[in-house]
Amino acid sequence: MDDLIYASATTLAREIGSRRISAEEVITAYLQRIADVNPRLNAIVQLPAQAALAGAREADAALARGEIQGPLHGVPFTAKDIFDTAGIVSAAGLRERASFVPTADATVVTRMQAAGGILLGKTNCPPGGGGGDSANPLYGTTNNPYDLERTPGGSSGGEAAIIAAGGSPVGLGSDSGGSIRLPAHYCGIASLRPSAGRVPATGGYALTGGLSDYRTQVGPMARYVADLALVLPIIAGVDWRDSAVVPMPLGDPRAVALSRLRVAFYANDGIAPPAAETVATVRLAAKTLGDAGLAVEEACPPMLQEAREVTLSYWRHGHMTGDQYDAVMLAWDGVRTAMLTFMARRDAILCPVSDRAALPHQTERDESDSSALLKDERFSYCLPYSLTGYPCVVVRAGTTPEGLPIGVQVVARPWREDVALAIAQLLEDSLGGWQRPSL
Repeated sequence: MDDLIYASATTLAREIGSRRISAEEVITAYLQRIADVNPRLNAIVQLPAQAALAGAREADAALARGEIQGPLHGVPFTAKDIFDTAGIVSAAGLRERASFVPTADATVVTRMQAAGGILLGKTNCPPGGGGGDSANPLYGTTNNPYDLERTPGGSSGGEAAIIAAGGSPVGLGSDSGGSIRLPAHYCGIASLRPSAGRVPATGGYALTGGLSDYRTQVGPMARYVADLALVLPIIAGVDWRDSAVVPMPLGDPRAVALSRLRVAFYANDGIAPPAAETVATVRLAAKTLGDAGLAVEEACPPMLQEAREVTLSYWRHGHMTGDQYDAVMLAWDGVRTAMLTFMARRDAILCPVSDRAALPHQTERDESDSSALLKDERFSYCLPYSLTGYPCVVVRAGTTPEGLPIGVQVVARPWREDVALAIAQLLEDSLGGWQRPSL
């Protein structure tokens, strides 16, 4: 079974398509793994097992007729519980939505299924889908597969936990201030927050889409960087509903000339002092890139503190006057302009995802208090790139003395997911990437 549950989505798609394995075998293996680990993780909150098995049998029957639906034919996937799923409860961690069953899928779910993917389950998140820990009054607390006494992060923590534990090969998350990136770092998997305007948010709870929700993006999470590259073209592009999405062509990570890239790196943003192992991991990743022929320099982008202040003000915008709101927008634009100037001579930035590895559960934290999320500093290294809307890939590059994963963040210029993915693939190949938890 390990050969199936720990294989990449890319490998599963190839093996199913060639009929060397069946989709039903794959779905059955993942359902068994979920049964084994979910009682300890509490990551899957809705499990449409019979529908998934029926979808697998249909996929196998189609292959027998010589029909392939798409690049994910027969491959299972999971989705954060904020995404609408037709006929399946989509509560977003809220008691008042405990019985809410959508009649239509979110755009990204529709696209995954149209590509042949089979929805395996919905994953836990904070109430309403936003926060630093994946716990809520409806479904309870999700645990980190590397240490059950620690958080998998949030808000896409259920997704990260089940993928890391081999209960799903690939999934969908959302990220406003680090909600894809932090869980990927805490759980040792790979993730992609795409460029702002790349993927529609239609059908995601509290994701308004359009220009009013510039900070929030939808993206893939997986154990392997190659699977992020597989899924991005499937979910990207206009859906004629989310007005912020731009029909911008996608680049191919395999075509990126790595030796021509210029990378700035920093291990300390001057706000959240990093742990020694975080610094060591970033420096090892930077050395790895330099040894591979990339031009690497240690340089910290400007206005990181201002980015933090803009974010805090933005989260409080309901309590601002019109003049105060205008001032925040001007400050936000100043951060974006300064970052563009910094990136004019650089293709990517390498930095921590957070100041340290996964934290112990902290049930006393008030996740409804946005300022509390900033004060605990977990998101400090993610916030600037939420404001700029740049593509960010997280990949595991190190391990703490306690055996916890350490991810690094690769940030590229706008619309250059191909560059971020290519650099992350190099780091995964060189430093090992995801590693099995003992769970």
